[in-house]
Order: sequence, then structure tokens, then C-alpha cells
Amino acid sequence: MSGYRPIRVLIVDDSAFMRSALKGMLKADAELEVIDTARDGWEAIEKIEALKPDIVTMDIEMPRMDGLTALKIIMEVMPVPVLVVSSLTEEGAATTMVALELGAVDFVYKDLQYRSMNIMNIETMLVTKIKEIVGRKLEFKKSGKAKQEIVQVVSAKSLTRTHNVGIVAIGASTGGPKALHDVIPYLPKDFLVPVLVVQHMPELFTKTFAERLSSLSQLEVKEAEDGEVIEPGKVYIARGGIHMRARKAKSFESRIELSMFPEDLLYRPSVNVMMSSVAEVYHDRVLGVIMTGMGNDGTQGLREIKEKGGKSLGQDEESCVVYGMPKCAQEAGVVDKEVPLSALASEIVNLV
Repeated sequence: MSGYRPIRVLIVDDSAFMRSALKGMLKADAELEVIDTARDGWEAIEKIEALKPDIVTMDIEMPRMDGLTALKIIMEVMPVPVLVVSSLTEEGAATTMVALELGAVDFVYKDLQYRSMNIMNIETMLVTKIKEIVGRKLEFKKSGKAKQEIVQVVSAKSLTRTHNVGIVAIGASTGGPKALHDVIPYLPKDFLVPVLVVQHMPELFTKTFAERLSSLSQLEVKEAEDGEVIEPGKVYIARGGIHMRARKAKSFESRIELSMFPEDLLYRPSVNVMMSSVAEVYHDRVLGVIMTGMGNDGTQGLREIKEKGGKSLGQDEESCVVYGMPKCAQEAGVVDKEVPLSALASEIVNLV
């Protein structure tokens, strides 16, 4: 193909085994080219500057200079998409959340418990995310001290405000952890409806993610617990590896239900499962929001929300890391309005 060139990847990891394993995974795909590897943050910075890779896979725990320190310098001096390769541990989850705040686009995890057997399980996820992220051709600008300005005024093109929303249901996947940092912390303390969030993420990561978001937010953000009452002004993050539903308990009360069923879905937790349950309990009082991510999870859930008379928003293509889930929902005709990430919190507030 004329003008075609593979995606150029730099692998950064202090483990020779991991460098070799990741290189083997990526070399197996003709669309990817591993241009070099680095053993620590110092080498990573030097090689990014010299080789100009399309994307970097970055370990966090490394000698001399760790991944977080390197990531901060990279984003300040030579911005490039960085995909964190994180250990599947609570400590790994905590550092990954910080990496996302520093500018990493997304993450994949490595389960070191069973070494080479489980490490191969990340191959599909790693290759797919690299292709999706680089394919989006996102513009990475040098980071500065000024935080992104979040729109706080009511948009002239806003959907009709009815004050009838009783719950907000949000679904996200690839790019979602970072994007949700530009939504949840901007919901005001007098935001008096509950928010249910399904973010495709491993189990050990969701509790850490919720705690980190809570520390940055005016509302309480927590990992959802089975049987707890869904209260106004709280944000509930679905636990990794298990579906989250809303269930009617009493006349004016609904509760969280966690369940492994159905087991045959691609994602657990599933956005569709959560949104469908919310539509069943809250009827026309639901605002569904679909954000950045691969695949079509959430389209059926939004359809059921719309069939019950609820409202829906989608993150727009330009601000998505991966315009997959919002695109499917938009093409299915179940999104009332697409909104840039910078205006999404404001639009949610305007509709509640």
C-alpha cells in the first residue's frame, strides 16, 4: 500500500522478560513496529526525543527514574501518547490512577501472579488499544500549569431542562478513567441525584479509582456495594468483574444489586446491564451518558432509557480517545446530543 507505514512503538520496562514478552506480542502484528526498548525513565526520555515514536508503553516501577517521573517530563517537554502497563495489584492501581492524571492515555494490566501464562492474556487488549489510540491521531500538547477550562454555563443548545431527572447513568471504557476526571469532580456539591458509573476496569482498580475520584470531587464517590441504598448526591462506581444493577426496594427507595449474571457478556461490569436496570426502576427520570470507549456496550442500555422517555448524552468524536461506544449509540439514534468532554459536566448539571 502506497504511503503505508506501521505504528512505531517504544517499549519501556525494567524487566527483560517483560520487554521481550511485549515485543513478541507487538511484532506478531504487521501493523505494529517495535522501534526500540528502554529499561527506565531516563532511557525512555532519550529515545522518545531521538526516535519520535507514535506511542509508548510505559512501566511504572523502574530504577533510576520511575514511570511517573518520566511521564511528567514527557508531557511537559515531548508529548506523545503513553499507554501504561500496570501490575494487577492495589499498589499498581494507585500509581496507574496518578499516571492517568499526569497525562497517560489509558492502561493495560499485567498479572504477575502466574508469570508467563497470564501475561499473554493482555496481548489482544494491548494491540487493540495501541491501534485505536494512534488511529485517532489525538493532538498531544505540552502540559502547562493551567487546568483545562470546564464549561460551567448553560449551553444555548442544551436539551430542554425539565428538572425531572432522578438518576444519571454513565458508561465508559478505553480513555474513560482520564475522561471521568473531567466530569465527576465538576459536579457541584448540591447535585442532588445519584450517579451510577460503569467503567470497564479490573476489580482491584475500581476501588482505587473511586477513592481517587472522591478525593478530587465535591460529591462522595465510592465503589458500589451489594444491597446498599442508592442515595442522592453520591457517585457509585461499578466493581470490576461483576455487574451492577439498580433494584426497586421500597416505594421511594432503590438499592444496588451486584451479580455475576449474565456470565456470557464481553464486559463485566456491563454498561448495558446497568443502564437497562436503571431504565426499569426510574423510567423517564434517567439521564444516560455514553463516553469514550471501544465497542458498542451501552447502545442497548441507552435504547431502553429512551424507550422509557429518558434523556441521553454522548461524548463527541473529537474529545474521545476512542470513538466507539458513543459512535455506535449515535448511529443507532439513541443519543439526544453529542457534547465535548469539556462541556459534559455542565450539560449534565443543566439537565438535572
